Amino acid sequence: MKPIISIEYCPKCGWLLRSAYMAQELLTTFSEEIKGVTLIPSETGGTFIISVDDKAIFDRKEMQRFPEIKELKRLVRDMVSPEMDLGHTDHK
Repeated sequence: MKPIISIEYCPKCGWLLRSAYMAQELLTTFSEEIKGVTLIPSETGGTFIISVDDKAIFDRKEMQRFPEIKELKRLVRDMVSPEMDLGHTDHK
């Protein structure tokens, strides 16, 4: 079964657009590997957590920053399709 990615974000912080951009990037890159991306408005201020099948892979509060898109793609790839080549994202 293909995994579902969720992005829980703080709507009061204005992070919907950032969440939608990241969802678009993930859906484009992993169109065959994932079932979908769900955006979840959080009731807790400052929340920005990205999960694969309910397993958090990035938490803004823990990391004290947002993920770079290349970093996010690598984290998702490692969970959903470790053998997948991300092209220029994998190379320095």
